[in-house]
Order: sequence, then C-alpha cells, then structure tokens
Amino acid sequence: MITPALQSFISRHRLPESYLSMAEKWFSPIISEFGEHYGREQSIQIIGVNGGQGSGKSTLADYLCTQVKLQYGAATVSLSLDDFYLTKVERTALAHDVHPLLAVRGVPGTHDITLAIDTVNSLKAGKKTLLPRFDKSTDDRTKVEDSVIMNGPIGLIVLEGWCFGAAPESQEKLAAPVNELEKKSDANRVWRRYVNDALAGDYQSLFNMADRRVMLRAPSFDSVFQWRLEQEQKLAERLRLNIKDPLPLDIMDENDVRHFVNYFQRITEHCLAHMPERVDHLYQLNENRAITRYDQLNSND
Repeated sequence: MITPALQSFISRHRLPESYLSMAEKWFSPIISEFGEHYGREQSIQIIGVNGGQGSGKSTLADYLCTQVKLQYGAATVSLSLDDFYLTKVERTALAHDVHPLLAVRGVPGTHDITLAIDTVNSLKAGKKTLLPRFDKSTDDRTKVEDSVIMNGPIGLIVLEGWCFGAAPESQEKLAAPVNELEKKSDANRVWRRYVNDALAGDYQSLFNMADRRVMLRAPSFDSVFQWRLEQEQKLAERLRLNIKDPLPLDIMDENDVRHFVNYFQRITEHCLAHMPERVDHLYQLNENRAITRYDQLNSND
C-alpha cells in the first residue's frame, strides 16, 4: 500500500507508481546507511548528490527525504545549489567587472557559497533558518517573505547540484577550449580560469561538509544535452496545451539548448571522468536515465 507521503511524492514529480519499486531497489542502501548512523548517534547527516542536468537529482533528493521521514521520523531538508545563485544584480556586476559570460547563472562563481555554508551550519546547529529560493522564471532570488523557514533539529540534509563535489582542473587542462562557446567567447581564458578558481575555493569547503556523496552518472555529455533538450520540449508542449497565446520567447529550441549546455560541458565531462572514484554511492544511468549499475564504493564508518 502506498502511504500518503509517497503518493504525494509521486504526484509532485508526476511519476508512475512503478518509480517507487525501482527506487526501493536501488536507493535502499543509502537510506539504510542513514538509519544505521542515526540509530547510533542521533546526529545530523549531510548527503551530497551529483548529476548532470536532467539526471534526476532533485527527484532523488526528495525521495531520500520522504523515506527518511517515514522510516525514522527525522526532520529533513533538501537543498539545491540552484537556490544559492547570486542575484541578477550581482551577476550583472560580475559580467561587467570580470567577464560577460558570468551574467549567465550556473557555473561555479555564480553562487553565493558563503550563504550556502552559513545555511548548512545554521541547520546543523538546530537554529531557525531561512532557506533561500531562486526563481528561474525571473532569473533572480525570491523575496525574503517567500522563503521557507526551518526550525531544528534536523536529521538529514540532502544537498544536490550538477557540479556538487567537482574538483578544479589544472591550468594546463584549461588551455584548450572544449567547445565553440569557450573558443569564441573566452579566447583569453578569463571566464574558465575564474570559474576554475572559484571551484578550487569555498566550493570545496561546502562539498566537504557532506558525510556521503552520491552520483547519478550519465553515459556521456551528449546524453545530458538530450535530457536538457527533452525538458525544454516538454515545457513547450505543456505551454501549448495550457495557453492560447504564442510561446514565450524564453523557450529554447535545439540550437539554444546546445549553446546553453556549453556553459556546463567542461565541468560535466570532468565529473563524468573523475567523480566516480570520489563518491560513496555510484549509479550508472543509460540514455533513458534508467539505472543499469550500482556500486557502493566506501563502507560506512
């Protein structure tokens, strides 16, 4: 029998009921690991989730939180790196002072990592904590009055992001552009050096707060592009069904999506190649986002 909490979960994400049996099969080790630790120490745990765009990070984070609440009665919080983007004004200033590509949210250097670390520390301390939210429709952080407030104590924080846990590259690796965006718009390497330096800094402090790391590993960067294109096409179709007016101009076509994902190609490919050796739970996905293999790489402490 599906509990009301799980029914609400699949409704939120527009999932078939079959998702629950799949999730139980593959993700139970993460939940059991949490339970073993929580039963011993009753202390907060932080799980970091890495995965390319469209890989299912947010769904997994919500599933873990839902099951931990059900099975252990622990309060949970799911946070996304997306919620800690710099404001539009701050990114506009970066674009003016450093490089125009920094106006586009997404890459390291376009997040308020100090705010992210302070938020996690506040939750760990059981304090009343305001959780920032980012509205992608306005490309800006929501007003304070629209934010969520959490009161401790918390048992689990799940922190997900496309670059969560990523490591910086060597300066030698930065020399050659990986795509047309870098070749044409960052010929002098100012943008990618800035992004890499940001990733080498406070991002690592945030990533190191995770007790366990999970990766949803795409088969290739091309799959990430296809998933992102699929998301945009589904959004366009929903709009066609729900409105009579022409589609808004911010709906991207295939060329727009290709350009957009170019911002994330370098770090995504670096993660696909090197992240597996640095996570605790590794899930290999196929082109349809189905899990084909699971490896638990590090035993519980």
